[in-house]
Amino acid sequence: MATRTTIVLDEDSRAALDQLTRHYGCSMSEAIRRAVLQQRDRAVGVPDARRRERVRALHKLFELSEGHDAAAEVARLKAEDAYG
Repeated sequence: MATRTTIVLDEDSRAALDQLTRHYGCSMSEAIRRAVLQQRDRAVGVPDARRRERVRALHKLFELSEGHDAAAEVARLKAEDAYG
């Protein structure tokens, strides 16, 4: 459930918020929500559920990349760039 609130921003904060909205390509409200969550994660730590989600994603990446030869992939991409 969302709760509506009002905040007062000084000029520097407003300019920073404008930069975030352009960077994220979202509304001011969404930029503030993202910034609040990021600050919470930095100050308090990532919640356990989010940490478990990240670990699952990392393990999935390991599974997806298993058996791939990174050196061969880089060589193939360089060859494509050289002849493209």
